[in-house]
Amino acid sequence: MSTQRQRVGTLFLHGTGDDYLAVPIRDDERLFQAVLELKETNAGPRPGKFRIKRDSTQEPRSPEEFVEFARGADRIRISEQTSREGRAELREMLSGYQLDARVVRTCRLCASAGRYSPLTGETAIETGREQVCPDCAFRELERELSYAGGVTGAAEDRLKELLLEVQDLERITNLLSGQLDPDLTKFDEISATTDEVDPVPVDSLDLHPKLQGLLEGRFDDLLPVQSLAVENGLFDGEDQLVVSATATGKTLVGEMTGIDRVLKGEGKMLFLVPLVALANQKHEDFLDTYGGLVDVTLRVGASRVRDDGNRFDPGADVIVGTYEGIDHALRTGRDLGDIGTVVIDEVHTLKEGERGHRLDGLIARLKDYCEQRAARAQRGSRNGYSGAQWIYLSATVGNPEWLGRKLEARLIEFEERPIPIERHLTFADGAEKPRIENRLVKREFDRKSSKGYRGQTIVFTNSRRRCHEISRKLEYDAAPYHAGLDYGRRKKVERMFAEQELSAVVTTAALAAGVDFPASQVIFDSLAMGIEWLSVQEFHQMLGRAGRPDYHDRGTVYLLVEPDCSYHSSMEGTEDEVAFTLLKDEMEPVRTDHDESAAVEETLANVTVGGKRAKALNDRMIGEIPTTHAIGKLLEYDFIDGFEPTPLGRAVTRHFLAPDEAFKILDGIRKGNDPLDIVAEMELYGDERQ
Repeated sequence: MSTQRQRVGTLFLHGTGDDYLAVPIRDDERLFQAVLELKETNAGPRPGKFRIKRDSTQEPRSPEEFVEFARGADRIRISEQTSREGRAELREMLSGYQLDARVVRTCRLCASAGRYSPLTGETAIETGREQVCPDCAFRELERELSYAGGVTGAAEDRLKELLLEVQDLERITNLLSGQLDPDLTKFDEISATTDEVDPVPVDSLDLHPKLQGLLEGRFDDLLPVQSLAVENGLFDGEDQLVVSATATGKTLVGEMTGIDRVLKGEGKMLFLVPLVALANQKHEDFLDTYGGLVDVTLRVGASRVRDDGNRFDPGADVIVGTYEGIDHALRTGRDLGDIGTVVIDEVHTLKEGERGHRLDGLIARLKDYCEQRAARAQRGSRNGYSGAQWIYLSATVGNPEWLGRKLEARLIEFEERPIPIERHLTFADGAEKPRIENRLVKREFDRKSSKGYRGQTIVFTNSRRRCHEISRKLEYDAAPYHAGLDYGRRKKVERMFAEQELSAVVTTAALAAGVDFPASQVIFDSLAMGIEWLSVQEFHQMLGRAGRPDYHDRGTVYLLVEPDCSYHSSMEGTEDEVAFTLLKDEMEPVRTDHDESAAVEETLANVTVGGKRAKALNDRMIGEIPTTHAIGKLLEYDFIDGFEPTPLGRAVTRHFLAPDEAFKILDGIRKGNDPLDIVAEMELYGDERQ
């Protein structure tokens, strides 16, 4: 091609020793790369040879063509990496043609490859040896990532964003080895926010005098979310869905109306939670706070009752229970008396796989129980009971308006966050994580908040074994905490944490919505719950446990992410991919899906509790159930006879068995297997179904 008289924007010159690279650039595109040799003449240095590079060959051209290019350039730039003598020689040569050139700082790696990459304070990336352009820094980072085992696009993009921000490649690559540079690990901050709500004075409430006096002795004004609930009909019997962040005081909304109705003779209170550990703690809280006013009892799943001298009393004023504990009472025909208030804590559980459809069914069955009892009271001219008020509580609901409509409850949504939460992300493999966790726990425990409390940590991981492994490796006193520990051991851990005798608890993600540990820091050792990745909703539920306004000035969350890692062959994606999904995506909506197994299980429970009202119970559930198909399956399985459960069906529903689990047990019995072998096989089968 002819190179004469082509207009170019920039002519870039770079010394490589005895000769120079000459690169003409037009519209940010390199036209070609050439080699220029100078010769000494009586008039000074002049072009001696000019060769255009063609792959591995060089095509000789007339030196005058270089002069034409130089004259046609809008600007001529000489790289700073060219030797001082070389820069002087080039400038002298150009001045002989009345051309001027400026020396600029460029990326050496680019210049050596014939690319023009000027460096400025905004673009130069420090590598520890020299400064390079972002493109070369990115290539070096990609090489480091390949050595580390590879990360996904989202993680790589995040690291590149940080690289451009801090302009230091070594600081970024240190993140891959678990360095805790807070300026780099910090992903974002969820700011503290304040909603303007006029507080309701406690002395303005028209409560039963005993409750009024107790509350006035504790505080002067209600918190904002409590005030909103009162202003929206809490004490007028309005059903409410209260959605508010952890530690904003939403639990008291249910307690106030429930205890008030008990004392006024309007029916007992049920306070229902998903986990036995949480039920135990709420039971103790109710005894401590309201034990002087009302009788309190505990009802958990029949197979898991811990008899510590507190037997279930269905006649008590307040029943604290698990979902399954109360559902079991309904399925077995227990008389729960007149229920005035039902508080469903952690109502977002409706979206969870196995527990979700059971909560959906429980709500329908319990509503039916209250309505049938109220109807009987009305027919018998018995005064004082007209049904139950329902209060649903959650910190994390992605679709609160929709859920409020489905539950037929008024939405009380309060978006204030009392204190800010910093979210950090760093990379580490499984073996390195305990070392990093130890440093984070020590750092947090060594400092006190302005309220005088040490920083304490909850470490979430994905197995009970890992809980013990991590807690043993922490230098400061720490303890594992999971459902496999006996009741006494768990209570001891709770007490020691509350008294600041422990720097950390290491718990499974399954207890994320459970016991109330007032921690300032949350560490995610894993982003999985068992062999399933966390959902965005579960993640927010867990991170929301970092920081309490009465204890701490801020909350801190650390995600320790292992690149290219998954915890089971069935898991889609890797931990680094999941991390950015959790940090960036919107919370999933709370909906209940019923597959065939769930539909059959819930329909059987509804037949057991409601008989011919089973279809009506199915219809009022949030998840859709094909009733005709489910009834057909129940008849086929010999679980029902008409609208009555058979002895087999009654046994299946009392033990919360899915159909396939029931048939697995029956098969073992018919084969004459030892009962212990059947139990062991069911445990293995349960693991396979997860």
